[in-house]
Amino acid sequence: ARRRIRMTSSGINAEYGDQSMMSSKFTRLSTTASSSLRGCLGSKTNIPSITTFSRGFASKSKKEDQNAGGKIKIEFKPFEVYRCDAPENFAYTDKAELLDFFTLMSRMRRMEVVSDQLYKQKLIRGFCHLYNGQEAVAAGMEAASLKTDPVITAYRDHGWMVARGASPAETLAELMMKATGCSRGKGGSMHMFHIPSFYGGHGIVGAQTPLGAGIAFALKYRGQKEVCWTYYGDGAANQGQLFEAYNMAKLWSLPCVFVCENNHYAMGTSTGRASADLNYFERAHFIPGIKVDGMNVLAVKKAGEFVADYVRSGKGPFVMEMDTYRYVGHSMSDPGTTYRTRDEVSAIRAERDPIEKVRHLLLQNNLATEEELKQIENAARKEMDDAMEFATKSPFPDDKEVFTHIYSKDVPTRSVETPTVVS
Repeated sequence: ARRRIRMTSSGINAEYGDQSMMSSKFTRLSTTASSSLRGCLGSKTNIPSITTFSRGFASKSKKEDQNAGGKIKIEFKPFEVYRCDAPENFAYTDKAELLDFFTLMSRMRRMEVVSDQLYKQKLIRGFCHLYNGQEAVAAGMEAASLKTDPVITAYRDHGWMVARGASPAETLAELMMKATGCSRGKGGSMHMFHIPSFYGGHGIVGAQTPLGAGIAFALKYRGQKEVCWTYYGDGAANQGQLFEAYNMAKLWSLPCVFVCENNHYAMGTSTGRASADLNYFERAHFIPGIKVDGMNVLAVKKAGEFVADYVRSGKGPFVMEMDTYRYVGHSMSDPGTTYRTRDEVSAIRAERDPIEKVRHLLLQNNLATEEELKQIENAARKEMDDAMEFATKSPFPDDKEVFTHIYSKDVPTRSVETPTVVS
């Protein structure tokens, strides 16, 4: 084991990097209130005197936590950082923001439920990777970024389409390879785009990371203020092209944020079996990094704002690791239970579900009623049902479309000539 010094928002902690201990620590779930609090606030943090606690969020008293604007102070697990100071491990929020988060994540979750149904009906074919459980990453990071910031990701991209502002109708239509889809039926599940700010949807593991660095190069070359958010999974974190992108981004001080959505299982292999170093936020060596509870939308937003300020100030690239979890298999062909137990999935869902965290905060602080939240969920259900109907009724692309969008300008395409019949 090697000695590792890390800065957290509560000070400097010295840890011994035993990989087996780190891997098993993820699966150990608290069963008592006190252990839940320690899991939330950090095992070495003294548990404060609190009057309310909600699935990873802690607050003191309303009188202390609310300011004149009706904001509520929410504390969360301290960030782990590398080569930088840590942001504060609390955020102020209000009813409007929490309802926005609840609505967006509910829409993403419901769309994936519909996608699952359509796939099992064989109306969606080929590969299909669902985002269930990881919604807080997209929702929180979207709140921390500009609408004009470019985003590029891998093949688990349906939720990102909705977060970036695309309609569920065009997203589901693309899943069903219809002409009304965002890529006109040519991209399918893994190659979705929402111009001008969402650059896909890429099916080759890790291939989007150097593209993200290239987009960041264009931003710097043009003197733009935007940041390119480049997402990848823990499986892609071991790709050589990612480290080449790290190096280039650092050399040229590019406005690129590399975000690892660590759901702990690259396809069917746990991170402990696939990675010699599990600290993905430290892997760029010469680039600062931060590890975030990716199931806590407020923590994600806080970290995202911190990193955005750093990169927009011209200090160069940054690496973020989102500690998250997917409830479903890697893809629709994977039941997701051969390499982990159903009890593990159920325990994570019960303890860390991002939507339930926000629901509890709204109810706990009397910011919404059960009926109001039910109405939001019903609206999401209807929206996705309508989108499914639209996609189902949409036509497939014409055969001639196979020759379009190959060149930047349309060029004449010569069809196969009919052979001359010699008598």
